[in-house]
Amino acid sequence: MSKPRKQTVLLTGASTGLGLAIAKELLAKTSHHLVLTARPESMLRFHNHGLTEGERVWLRALDVQVAAQREAVIAEVEAAFGAVDVLINNAGVSYRSVVEHVDSDEQEAQMGINYQAPMEMIRRVLPAMRAQRHGRILSVSSVGGMMAMPTMAIYSASKFALEGASEALWYEVRPWGIHVSLIQPGFIHSDGFTKVRMTRESQFSAEHPSDPYHQHYASMAPFIGKMMKNTPATPHSVARTVRKTIARKRPPLRVTATWDAWFFSLFRRWMPRFIYHRLLYWRLPRVKRWGPGGDNPS
Repeated sequence: MSKPRKQTVLLTGASTGLGLAIAKELLAKTSHHLVLTARPESMLRFHNHGLTEGERVWLRALDVQVAAQREAVIAEVEAAFGAVDVLINNAGVSYRSVVEHVDSDEQEAQMGINYQAPMEMIRRVLPAMRAQRHGRILSVSSVGGMMAMPTMAIYSASKFALEGASEALWYEVRPWGIHVSLIQPGFIHSDGFTKVRMTRESQFSAEHPSDPYHQHYASMAPFIGKMMKNTPATPHSVARTVRKTIARKRPPLRVTATWDAWFFSLFRRWMPRFIYHRLLYWRLPRVKRWGPGGDNPS
């Protein structure tokens, strides 16, 4: 079957940040049908940003972790248009914590929204994509999905998992003309770093200088904030990358969306690992103030 003239795009986490920028970019620069979703409590944000329903735009409440809501939204789209032509998994959260400060519930919360929910969205849209023998699946990953930073362990774990599953999926669905891409932004000039969640123990450590990991948080948080403030990349520039990836005839599996993502991709690929890890360790902010032995890594 030939592709429909207008594609139907389902975007999660569309009411704020990068998701909102993607929504506006697609609305302005394409003719696609857009199904923009957000958590029920966030739906008012669409109105606040001037996004209203019309011939091209649907606004739907969707908590991606709730199976009934996933089923309802996708079933409605398939009933109206036959299939989701382009799925963009953007919804996600980020926890700031060292490994020792994460309990099992907090790990499940991080993995649930960043990995398990996108996989469930993908599983649900695939049968209709296979039936029409074309489709696009884009999942927003991160530089944190190719390399890990201290205090961001479970965030990186969730993105590493997303990258691994998406790589396997890339092979699995090619026979049906379905393209899978991972969008890899690095630091983006936004207030996103202020919305990072803390675990119970990481919050305590960050607030108490006597805690063994206090310097980890005290050093990394301002470092990340500074990098996000000074980077030239914006949600709008990453959104353009997403739009261009959708339009490509043969989009790659991994798409670096910021200059630092491109740099670290090459750096990680070509630098010998024993040098790579030690060099990055010594570039960590104020690392000599970290716990005992911090200035003498093995």
